[in-house]
Amino acid sequence: MIIRSLLVASLCLMATPAFAHVTLEQREAPVGSFYKAVLRVPHGCEKSATVRLRVQIPEGVISVKPMVKPGWTLEVKRGAYARAYSYLHGAKFSEGVREVVWSGGNLPDAFYDEFVISAFIAGELTAGETLYFPVMQECEKGAHHWVAVPSADRPGEKLGDPAPGLKLLQKSKGHGE
Repeated sequence: MIIRSLLVASLCLMATPAFAHVTLEQREAPVGSFYKAVLRVPHGCEKSATVRLRVQIPEGVISVKPMVKPGWTLEVKRGAYARAYSYLHGAKFSEGVREVVWSGGNLPDAFYDEFVISAFIAGELTAGETLYFPVMQECEKGAHHWVAVPSADRPGEKLGDPAPGLKLLQKSKGHGE
C-alpha cells in the first residue's frame, strides 16, 4: 500500500510541470507540412477564470485557421510576413494571420480546455530550430503572459513564463520524392 501511494504521488509530481503553463500538445512538426496546434490551458490566473486568450503566430507558420469555440468570440489579426513562403501547388504567401484571439468565454480556474489552430509549417524554415507561440492569457482578475523565449546564447535557460515551443523536424518524404 505504501509503495502504491508513493508511486501515485511521484506520478502526480511528474505530471505537474506539464500543466503549469500553456503548452502545445504536439511539440514537434516537420517543415513543409500541416500542423494542428492544440494549446492546452490548464488554469486561470490566481484562481480567476480565463476570459481571453491571445496567441501570436510565429514567422513561417502560414495558412492559419483557428477552430471556433462555442461561447467564445474569435478574431484574427492579419499582417505581412518578413518574406514570401511557399504553399501547395506553387502558391506563395506574403501575408496572413499573425495573431488569433479568443474572447468572451469563461474558463474557470478549476477546469482545463484546449484552443486549436490548423496551419502549415513553411518548407523554407530550418529543421532543428524551435518556433515559439507567445500567449497572453487574460482572466477576470489578472493575467499570465506566456511569452518568454530562450536567448540564442543561452538555449537551455530556465524561463519563468515560457512561450509554447515547436521544434522543427526534417521534412517527411512523400510519394514520388
